[in-house]
Amino acid sequence: MLTQQEVIAAVKSKAFGFNAIDGRDASRLIEFFPKSEWPTFGMKPTNDDPFDPKPWTRESVVEQMRDDVAFGFEKALDKRGISASLMHGVVMMWLFVLNDDLKTHDEYAQYGLPLLKAVAIKFGFPNPIGGDRGDEDQYASD
Repeated sequence: MLTQQEVIAAVKSKAFGFNAIDGRDASRLIEFFPKSEWPTFGMKPTNDDPFDPKPWTRESVVEQMRDDVAFGFEKALDKRGISASLMHGVVMMWLFVLNDDLKTHDEYAQYGLPLLKAVAIKFGFPNPIGGDRGDEDQYASD
């Protein structure tokens, strides 16, 4: 897993693995960083309230990715193209942060289902498409 300093360096150099992060990615990442680092991600604290970042551990990041994979499946299975694409990017971001081999997964058939399935299987997350590969015609847009 990358260190927080490595993530910050990647964001600053715009070399964040597969592409630059966007607001959806950043809004998830900042949950793990102190408010003083939020501007690095293009985010600005809206108040001075205390904020305790989530722990920067593999377990915490994987738990966040679990939620994002579930949301990605929901959007993909509902054939919500833009939302599914954005969640695909979020999952790719987490794989980059985790420095996982799946970060190079490049098949985006049927709203990203092949990646979501691969991540679900590897990390033991729920897999609502069962034995399907995710690229079958039944998952294509109508």
